[in-house]
Amino acid sequence: MTVVHFDSPMSDDDRRRRLFAGDLFVYSPTPHSTALVAFARELSERAFAPHFPPDAQHHLAGPDYVRILADLKPTFINHPRSAELVRGVLTDLGADPEQTYFDVPRLRTMTSEYLNAGLTLQFGSHRDTWFSAPMAQLNFWIPVYDVTESNVMAFHPNYFAVGVRNSSRTYDYARWVAYGRPAAARQVHTETREQPRVEQELELEPDLRVITPPGGVLIFSGAHLHTTVPNTSGRTRFSIDFRAVNRGDVESGAGARNVDSECTGTTLGDFRRVSDQSPLPAELVRAYDTVPG
Repeated sequence: MTVVHFDSPMSDDDRRRRLFAGDLFVYSPTPHSTALVAFARELSERAFAPHFPPDAQHHLAGPDYVRILADLKPTFINHPRSAELVRGVLTDLGADPEQTYFDVPRLRTMTSEYLNAGLTLQFGSHRDTWFSAPMAQLNFWIPVYDVTESNVMAFHPNYFAVGVRNSSRTYDYARWVAYGRPAAARQVHTETREQPRVEQELELEPDLRVITPPGGVLIFSGAHLHTTVPNTSGRTRFSIDFRAVNRGDVESGAGARNVDSECTGTTLGDFRRVSDQSPLPAELVRAYDTVPG
């Protein structure tokens, strides 16, 4: 059974064990998550001026909207301030800076009944582990503006320990980095890139939706089956997400149980240590870097 923990004082070691078992953790805004949201708003409001970012979709043609995102998103992802603040968020939440590794924070935009491809893609039901994420991966999700139950994520706890048929066997991370990711800005009205999908009927209700204020932090296992809720709120949802792993977990093979992931490659080469931003040892990444058959 999935348990939701609010502002838990649990240690990071105990928290990771509970996350690997399917629990969710929710935290009130921290000093660094508040600053991260402020930075994302600053960049977004500058990019969409004179329009308020959640409402900008009502004022711009699709190609114009995507052109703004094509500049805004990489600016946020690659800005040194973004990485600095993510390191602070992890420290705020009690992660060991010497053992914790993170990937770049991404600014997500889910428009409301407007666009659904490339830079605005709304993901169907999936696990991040279908996309070459390690089973030890933890996901951190932070809303930038107010969210509602009609524009967040829905978790499907009944499937955490139950496999579902999916097409992850066709996904290789190195191939995605080389060909899929660079094509994002060219996907405006229709998504043509091949990505892992569910291949069976699912019972998606009941589901679990977590509402946090801007700057609030939701943590969940990358193995959780979840769905981007069709956004009917009338406003674009802006959010930030990033991933983290503990080196000890990666070395020992700890993590959630793999019930249905068959992808190849690994995202571990993207992770950097909180303390000094050094990468994981190459031999450890290679141990996870399976080769397509």
